[in-house]
Amino acid sequence: MATKKASKTVTRKTTLAPVQAPAQTTAPLLSDIRALVDAARQYVAQTANATLTMLYWNIGHRIGVELLRKERAPYGQEIVSAVSRELTLAYGNSFSEKNLRRMMQFAEVYPDEKIVVSLIRQLSWTHFIALIPLQDPLQREFYARMCATERWSVRTLRERIGSMLYERTAISRKPRKQMEQELATLRDAEKMTPALLLRDPYLLDFLGLQDTWAENDLEAAIAREMESFLLELGAGFSFVARQKRIQLDDDDFYIDLLFYNRLLRRLVAVELKIGPFKAAYKGQMELYLRWLNQHERQPGEEPPLGIILCTGGKREQIELLELDAAGIHVAQYLTQLPPRELLLQRMHEAETRARELLERHEPAQAVQPAQSGTGKKNRKGR
Repeated sequence: MATKKASKTVTRKTTLAPVQAPAQTTAPLLSDIRALVDAARQYVAQTANATLTMLYWNIGHRIGVELLRKERAPYGQEIVSAVSRELTLAYGNSFSEKNLRRMMQFAEVYPDEKIVVSLIRQLSWTHFIALIPLQDPLQREFYARMCATERWSVRTLRERIGSMLYERTAISRKPRKQMEQELATLRDAEKMTPALLLRDPYLLDFLGLQDTWAENDLEAAIAREMESFLLELGAGFSFVARQKRIQLDDDDFYIDLLFYNRLLRRLVAVELKIGPFKAAYKGQMELYLRWLNQHERQPGEEPPLGIILCTGGKREQIELLELDAAGIHVAQYLTQLPPRELLLQRMHEAETRARELLERHEPAQAVQPAQSGTGKKNRKGR
């Protein structure tokens, strides 16, 4: 009987419900552990990607060296095919002949191993696959460095290439020596310059504007689609104000849109215009930039920039006014995209004109706000 009583007592003890810790006690601990797990997974993924990308570069480099030793033809095809067969049997389809040739291209367009090492921390092998077909080395360097700086996904990189971002940026219209210098500054000092961000034209097809519209309609559409507009402006832009009021004497002036760019560390004023550029717009923007420089610029910031967006350009007037020296960038905006071939032709023509102009003159001085100029009242009935 004593044995049975003891058994019953043990049974009652095992049916007691476990004590649960309060949720508020475990929440900080779980948060910390999740952060550790996520960081470790990210590190493993980055390390694996970097290792794999360097492996592909080394394979491509090694095959290329061997082909050079054999003077390429007629042994090239045989060597690549033979190596592919053996590697595929041992390691799978990642080493197909097509992929091996892609690795060879990779090592050919990036012959400097140090450059590859500097990029694989941010760029995956799939990023490089998108970059390899680009023919111009400076174009490839631009996309690689911007991709690393802005942490673009592969999809974003392909979209930027498809929208001809490089051809639309101001840097593509500079002499190649200046382009190399600015890209080197981005690579070595991680310092962004206005030429890497400013574009012409800006593609605003997402605004949905049809037929005819007024400046008010354009500004309202941008405000409605601000996220897309910021993406089109480029990296580092944040919205500050719409119709920024400036009071001078007894007059009121209004900056259409005001932004701040954290990469450039400066304010950026944007004026929206219907129709082609007019010389009078320079004085208006100069007034805005001088006022911003005096009243809004914070210690450590660079002088403010101005962007005048028009539906058309007057190249001779723009060149004669030397707007770049005043910190003013004039660009066209497109609310409907033309055929890609036509847009590419226009980009090449603009690039040729800009480079010819720059090569005829000495390099412009550092961008500073204009020292003179009067502003035109900008009353828009807000």
